[in-house]
Amino acid sequence: MPSIASPAQAAPASRWAPPYLLYLGNAPDHLAAKTARGLAHWRPQWCVGQFRGSDCRTTLDLPDLDFGQAVEAGANTMIVGVANAGGVMDAEAVEHVVQALDAGMNIASGLHERLASHPRIVAAAERNGRFLFDARQPPPLAVGNGRRRAGRRLLAVGTDCSVGKMYTTLAIERELRARGVRADFRATGQTGIFIAGAGVPIDAVVADFISGAAEWISPAREDGGWDLVEGQGSLFHPSYAGVSLGLLHGAQADALVLCHEPGRAHMRGLPHYPVPDLVTCLEANLQAARLTSPEVIAVGVAANTSRAESADAAARICAEIEDALGLPCQDPVRMGVARIADRLQSCFAN
Repeated sequence: MPSIASPAQAAPASRWAPPYLLYLGNAPDHLAAKTARGLAHWRPQWCVGQFRGSDCRTTLDLPDLDFGQAVEAGANTMIVGVANAGGVMDAEAVEHVVQALDAGMNIASGLHERLASHPRIVAAAERNGRFLFDARQPPPLAVGNGRRRAGRRLLAVGTDCSVGKMYTTLAIERELRARGVRADFRATGQTGIFIAGAGVPIDAVVADFISGAAEWISPAREDGGWDLVEGQGSLFHPSYAGVSLGLLHGAQADALVLCHEPGRAHMRGLPHYPVPDLVTCLEANLQAARLTSPEVIAVGVAANTSRAESADAAARICAEIEDALGLPCQDPVRMGVARIADRLQSCFAN
């Protein structure tokens, strides 16, 4: 049988390590290729190229390579970097995975459907001595216990899904490390797991174990550094509030950053639910977090201003949010997170 691993084992030195070929298949838009896009943005040094199907409608602006060319360029692993309804592979994707295995690459997937559920994929891995990794296969977990543990933690929370929680925590990690502060991104989604090399796929964890999963990815640390926990969902999203609450309790965050996309008309996928106002949303997250971290505070707002027509318009949006909440507000992609990091460090100087 081929080796099939859990996310906890997925370190860059493992057998499904970079360099990567990013598989886009027939992704219809940018969002459908969000896993590949996240890797290309945060770990470009690992990505040698992309593979696109004939009906693909997006690009990462990487070289288009077939599987043989990718191996010649040094690719060790093909990342199935697409997301779709149900998280499944169609017949063409299965065929492409088999071809990549036959070319000599390992395969890693962020889909809900397991690679090992396809006999042809398993057979191809076996005959080529290659390895399969499913990022959405959680490790063994215990239920959360709520006991205080050493170390400092920041959790990104959101007004909705897909508003930039992963980008925000990664940007804060980069900013703090540039200042000489120990900081580690703790991944809770498939894209983050590929970027970090480890983590736990929260959306694949049984509900009773969500807070325990957050405790598992952010254990006690004694070095004075920060664990930066990737948030998921929103307390105000009827579909995903449960995972958001579990993370709030398990992370035991000292600090929260609120992530928001200005101009979004309704909760993602639910046109009958409006996006909550920022004050209400922030207070609800702080109140929930106080169960396991009574002294938690908010240190900033990360605004996804990709809808803004210009940098000046984005700056005005952030200024309005700052006036409303009294917290620094920045777009991590357009502006960085220096002022949010300033606030974090000033609030926890001792």
